[in-house]
Amino acid sequence: MRAAILVLLVGCSGTGDGPGPDVSPRTYHFGPYTLAPGQEMNGQCVSATLDNDEPLYVNSVELTTGVGFHHSNWFWVPETRFGGPDGTWRCRDRDFDEAIAGIEGGVLFAQSTQAQHEIQQFEPGIAIVIPPRSRIVAGTHLLNPSDEPREVPLALTITPIAEPRIRLAGMAFQNQGIQLPPRRKSRFTIECPLDEAHRNVLSRPMDYNVHYVLPHYHDLGTGITLDAIRADGSEVRLFENASHVGDALGRALSPAFSMSGFAKLRFSCNFDNPRDTAVGWGNGNGEMCIFLAFTDSTFNVTGGQLSFGPALEEIDHGDVLERIHACGVLMAEASI
Repeated sequence: MRAAILVLLVGCSGTGDGPGPDVSPRTYHFGPYTLAPGQEMNGQCVSATLDNDEPLYVNSVELTTGVGFHHSNWFWVPETRFGGPDGTWRCRDRDFDEAIAGIEGGVLFAQSTQAQHEIQQFEPGIAIVIPPRSRIVAGTHLLNPSDEPREVPLALTITPIAEPRIRLAGMAFQNQGIQLPPRRKSRFTIECPLDEAHRNVLSRPMDYNVHYVLPHYHDLGTGITLDAIRADGSEVRLFENASHVGDALGRALSPAFSMSGFAKLRFSCNFDNPRDTAVGWGNGNGEMCIFLAFTDSTFNVTGGQLSFGPALEEIDHGDVLERIHACGVLMAEASI
């Protein structure tokens, strides 16, 4: 596969007597990837070394691709991590793991399933911090469901700003316990004790804001909901969507949602399975139940139900079968 190509778009940087930080957009090209009819391409990674001697404060990320590019998850890591030539490579050759990338670096962007063009845009003055001497890396999944061959391009543009007023950390939760019953609507729910985890690590109540949310599911997904729950059981809807695969599902929250005063976060994924067989976690014909968010915490927060297992509770609502699973929470200090 072709090496990544960096294109620096010409723009003004800095004011006054001396040069300011370079805030020119940076575009990285990969591929194109040739897909035969019906071909699935999984387990490939892409990377680009940023050659940044100073931090990059990323205010927006734009992805452009084509039909057949199913999804991709992007991270920044130290430039020495997952070493080797930039471009496209087999993930297993460098022991790439998303959890390791998230812990040793941070989340940059997650593509909505089958979205061909998507922009992750924060409010002015808000940014993800990429430390000096970093690289970006992503795991990719391509799937050509058509009867025609495809040439699939891939480009990612990051746009930095000068010193931000708010620096963001990542939040990501998933429910790998999903098992969609055949010919039924279903809902899979986890309740995550965020405040308890925050107190255990920082010895104070949760006090950060959620600025951006992106859901991730496949063809059978019909939406997600996020509810913030107080200790007394009262709740507030933080985010919901009912968009179809192929749409850009991420959204900035304006104003940001304050988690102060809340104890838990309830995360539910909704599905409608017309098939005669159950559908579990996985790529291809499998399903997923994930959300990514960005907060102004000084810690990255992650967790969920990280393996298949029996539900803690099953509730038949008549039109929808709901299964509730356990949720673990992990926190790691962000490099912001």
